[in-house]
Amino acid sequence: MKTFIYMVRHGESPKTEENDRTRGLTEKGKLDAYRVTDLLKGEGIDVVVSSPYTRSILTIQELADCLEQEVLIYEDLKERIFSAEDRRLSDNDLFPLLHKSFSEPNHALTGAESNADCQDRAIKVLKELLKTHQGQKVVIGTHGAVMTLMMGYYDGGYGLDFLLSTSKPDIYRMEFNDQDLVEVKRLWGFS
Repeated sequence: MKTFIYMVRHGESPKTEENDRTRGLTEKGKLDAYRVTDLLKGEGIDVVVSSPYTRSILTIQELADCLEQEVLIYEDLKERIFSAEDRRLSDNDLFPLLHKSFSEPNHALTGAESNADCQDRAIKVLKELLKTHQGQKVVIGTHGAVMTLMMGYYDGGYGLDFLLSTSKPDIYRMEFNDQDLVEVKRLWGFS
């Protein structure tokens, strides 16, 4: 039975806010959230779920409202914890960490989590969603790294180069036959 998972990477978020969990969307991110809604509202979405981070919820909230659905929050879909606090790492600190993490999946800064740890917790949620919502279409409001790690679990071609090629927002439709990934199609484009 076919199940579709729509990975929706969050829209552009201000880099000035320190708390990673509560960062919202920029004006561009807010406008792009309406484009996400326009793109997905005709897809026949059955369920809308999200990371607990504000920017992910805001990117798909309009879609959920349009579909008269609640956004279901899953704590284990949160972005990878890159540092000991919920603080955003600067790009200068993040990019070397990403390079090392994708070549050494168990590498993590003290008090943070590794790619392997993040993938384990997120995949448990994804497998449960595939089981609970078999035969349905599920939108997941997500983040770049955790999205890449979930997709990479099924296909090793989704790694650092893929992550660095994605946009904010971005949308990938994953088609599953039971728990097996059949196809991935990028739906987000620029007009």
